[in-house]
Amino acid sequence: MAKLTQEMKDMIASQQCFHATVSKEGMPNVAPKRSTRVLNDETLIFNEGTGGATYQNILDGSKVSVAVVNREIVDGYRFVGTPEVQNNGELYEQAAAMSEKMGMKKPLAVVLIHIDEIHSLKPGPAAGRKI
Repeated sequence: MAKLTQEMKDMIASQQCFHATVSKEGMPNVAPKRSTRVLNDETLIFNEGTGGATYQNILDGSKVSVAVVNREIVDGYRFVGTPEVQNNGELYEQAAAMSEKMGMKKPLAVVLIHIDEIHSLKPGPAAGRKI
């Protein structure tokens, strides 16, 4: 598994993350997930609230690619990982409490993304390269 640096964690905490998945039929999907956060050095997590295409694609076996960029410093990362859906247990209850505190409905699930690869999205010769 790939490990997040503090710089990556800070960017995830302060910038919008976009999640890409693919359907069983091969149709790509990209969606903003504002609840994306760091669970640990090797795992991202987000609350699944809508049950839309991203969630269905994950249930159908899609891997997930998460992109985050900071336009002010012209830098960013792509995290490619294997999702794990949890709709009960401690992490789910913590996510539900977080949603309630923010005035949102209880999520359908929390999705953990176990990071397999990290790529640079910084422009220039290293753009897209695996870190």
